[in-house]
Amino acid sequence: MAPTLNHPTGVTFVDDGHNPVHVDAATYYGGGEAFTRSRTYSHSHIHGYIPKRTPLFEEDTHMRARRMSHDEKSVTGPRRFLIDVEETIRVVLEQEDTDGDFQISITDAGPKMMALGTATSNGFKTFDVRGTYMLSNLLQELALARDHGRKRIVLDEARLSENPVDRLSRMIKNSFWHSLTRRIDGDGLEIITADPKNRTGRVQPRIYVPYGEPAMAEYYRKVAREKPHMNLDVQVLPPKPDDAVFVKSLNSKPGLLALAMNEVDDGKGGRTLKGIPFIVPGARFNELYNWDSYFISLGLLVDGQVTMAKGMVDHFIFEIKHYGKILNGSRSYYLCRTQPPFLTDMALQIYNQLDRSDVESNRQWLKRAIQAAIKEYHTIWVAEPRIDPKTGLSRYRPDGLGIPPETEATHFTHILEPYAEKHGISVLEFSEKYNNGVLKEPALDEYFLHDRAVRESGHDTTYRFEKRCANLGTIDLQALLYKYEVDIGTAIREVFDDELELEEEFDLAPFPPSVEAYRNPYRECSTSRLQNSDEWFERADHRREMIDKYLWNENKKLYFDYDTVLEKQSLYESVTAFWALWAGCASEDQCWKLVSQSLKRFEVLGGLVSGTEESRGKISLDRPNRQWDYPYAWPPHQIMTWVGLERYGYLEDAQRLSYRFLYMMTTAFVDFNGVVPEKFDAVKLSHLVDAEYGNQGLDFKMVPREGFGWMNSAYQVGLSFLTTHMRRAVATCTSPEIVFGSSANLESAVAQAAHAATDPLGLAMESLDIDSLPV
Repeated sequence: MAPTLNHPTGVTFVDDGHNPVHVDAATYYGGGEAFTRSRTYSHSHIHGYIPKRTPLFEEDTHMRARRMSHDEKSVTGPRRFLIDVEETIRVVLEQEDTDGDFQISITDAGPKMMALGTATSNGFKTFDVRGTYMLSNLLQELALARDHGRKRIVLDEARLSENPVDRLSRMIKNSFWHSLTRRIDGDGLEIITADPKNRTGRVQPRIYVPYGEPAMAEYYRKVAREKPHMNLDVQVLPPKPDDAVFVKSLNSKPGLLALAMNEVDDGKGGRTLKGIPFIVPGARFNELYNWDSYFISLGLLVDGQVTMAKGMVDHFIFEIKHYGKILNGSRSYYLCRTQPPFLTDMALQIYNQLDRSDVESNRQWLKRAIQAAIKEYHTIWVAEPRIDPKTGLSRYRPDGLGIPPETEATHFTHILEPYAEKHGISVLEFSEKYNNGVLKEPALDEYFLHDRAVRESGHDTTYRFEKRCANLGTIDLQALLYKYEVDIGTAIREVFDDELELEEEFDLAPFPPSVEAYRNPYRECSTSRLQNSDEWFERADHRREMIDKYLWNENKKLYFDYDTVLEKQSLYESVTAFWALWAGCASEDQCWKLVSQSLKRFEVLGGLVSGTEESRGKISLDRPNRQWDYPYAWPPHQIMTWVGLERYGYLEDAQRLSYRFLYMMTTAFVDFNGVVPEKFDAVKLSHLVDAEYGNQGLDFKMVPREGFGWMNSAYQVGLSFLTTHMRRAVATCTSPEIVFGSSANLESAVAQAAHAATDPLGLAMESLDIDSLPV
């Protein structure tokens, strides 16, 4: 009988079984160190000895020998590598990261080739890992292993050559959402109070608690006492927190706004408060945002995170109750303005996916959401100053005073310089005196009225809205409010038996809207009667008529914004015209004209641009590009158009557009170390954007941690539009010009792309069974 072999305690062997390959990092790297049973190589490896090998061949990369028949093959099982984590990180960065940004991308000038020791040979035999994609994945995996305290790992080659579509989708679902999760309570405050936009020079964490929440205020005071190192400042807001003068007074002491909390057991026999988690956009946007949250929720629903999405609606209900509106963002400097309204669709989509085991609880939750939406509708969107009583069109027109404090320090320098010169003072001194009301400049007041409106629109900034946004009845806002009216009417009829009681008192806006009706000071009280579906469908019908009257242009086959002051259409061609399809307010004939004659104006290689190049106008040093203009593409515009086209039966167009955008995303992910940015240049297929603030989501080392909120969602939602053929094609980074630009079928396009694949995807695509694609 063979002698018993003695090994150090706790040793795990490579051939003792292995975790599934394509799982989250915590599962994959959660075990202990692994070793081989091989007796043909140095037994000393059990005790941690790692041979040092030069990763290059005679220090001459181009002379590396080709793979020969005697190289190790994957005959008996998948190939695995035995890796010293820290040493390999050092070598990869030293050899491949030639620009020093701790990322491996196609712009790096390294050899794009590295020898790794195989696990079955205990590291003695090597195999070359080649190409940008596999090497960047190697760097990412090493960083994740380091995160989990691993010094030595057995790494599956399949994890390096993973289908990029599967890898990105998995990272969004298992990693990015988690990294973007925040909670406002004692445990989460230190992360969420950090504000990259605070440029006051004072970084003291501060939280503002709404009036009427004494228990919440006392909770945060207790947190401040128990965590003195935070130096937390707790302030209680007045009953009307969105007064413009008051909000301006907070500019020198910005802070976080408290959000909804649940009462839970404290583990000591008592009760305490706990923040409801939510997702932030990421990068410099470290708070809850309004319209970002809608698109984020769509991705969360695709990934099965219904509870997280539901919690974000709970926060919006809380904001409407205590701050009067769904805020642009949950910081003090956002108290005067909101953003595009999506609450009803967000709530209904979540309601349809709630657990059916407690129907009444779900019904009560939806009731609170619809009640909040009705209040927001009447007190914000169809109330003055946002409504134009003459046309009945609503506008982005928030209150506010002075210069928006959350912008970059130099953002308005070119605007303020002429005024500073006029008064013979510096721009900084002028800014202070203007904000404090010492200097009066009516023309500048008008400029910032429109600037605040641009920010409320979410499209900050664009030449579409330059110096006129507060006067525009935009097609996007009318479409969203039409959807509000239809959604509210439908919910009342289908869920609440055509009767809905409003429990909070507020004024109901006159209907139908007219100058005379709004001049009349009498307002019906919200609690005076029950709401029924008919009145909401009447409001929707009226709005659709106004959209057709003022915004539809039959000659140009497109919707345009309407200037309520100049009383004419503003002929900037915006892709938000297709939001009318999402909302359902376009006729079948209008939809056909939009798709057949107008869609091509916005469709480029990487999807849909925000507006046409002609509408944007010429760009120069004196007239720089704006990030919401041509040639930039943003997730909200893509998703809204995909869904709108599908709604009207134009599924093939929706699939083509989603393929274009996902192709651009996947190519960037493959070529640039897993990057998922805020936006793209859809003409150049580039995330390297230099307009205004540049791009967000790019600043990471070795491994992407967050992506960017709504871009993550665009990927998950976009994949749901693709056929199996398209998904395989986008995984091989097959250009849309190949997939859609000829009569050849998709199978041959994928095969052609796979056959011609070179770095950075060549080896990565070996794992795809592209030869068996169905016709």
